[in-house]
Amino acid sequence: MSFIHSKGFKYFKNLVIGIGAAIVLLGAWEKLQSTHLIPGVDLITVGLFIEAAMFLFLGLLPPEKDYYWEKLYPGLDEANSNLKPLAAGGSAVIDDTPSLNGQVVEQQLGGMLTELQSMSKSLGSLKSLQEVDFSSTGDQIRTMNNFYTKLNEAMADLGDSLEDTRRYKEQMSALNRNLGSLNAVYGNVLGAMANIRNPQ
Repeated sequence: MSFIHSKGFKYFKNLVIGIGAAIVLLGAWEKLQSTHLIPGVDLITVGLFIEAAMFLFLGLLPPEKDYYWEKLYPGLDEANSNLKPLAAGGSAVIDDTPSLNGQVVEQQLGGMLTELQSMSKSLGSLKSLQEVDFSSTGDQIRTMNNFYTKLNEAMADLGDSLEDTRRYKEQMSALNRNLGSLNAVYGNVLGAMANIRNPQ
């Protein structure tokens, strides 16, 4: 019986059922097309015999257990038995009076309560964040953007003004030089005029 519950047998069983179903489908396709893939062999008949044999074999096998709860609760297979789960040491206890360990349950519930309180605080923080009014933030950002734009324009104007001031200084220096030259020429003219009036 242990072979029937082995992985190898389960794989073989699924393989044979799958191959039988594939042969049945190919045989049905042959019937619809009125052709034969293998001359002289009726695939639908072969597939149906394989499937019938497998289903007969599956009907004779005992049902498989997916969960083995009797290992955790010994006596579960027996009718009218009062059970206790396995103790911490691993020994199973079958008793007439089922009991719960109140300390363990209290600790577990306390841990759950702590987690729920933590979640409640987190949700409260999210709710307070949800209630914050961000409607004026866009206006503030636009105002700051306008301020920085105007500041950049003012800095550019200041740079232009500095350039104009430099040019003005250069022009004033050139004018002063020209006035100095003009004063020298005027002094020479005055000297020449004085010489004309008072010849020696």
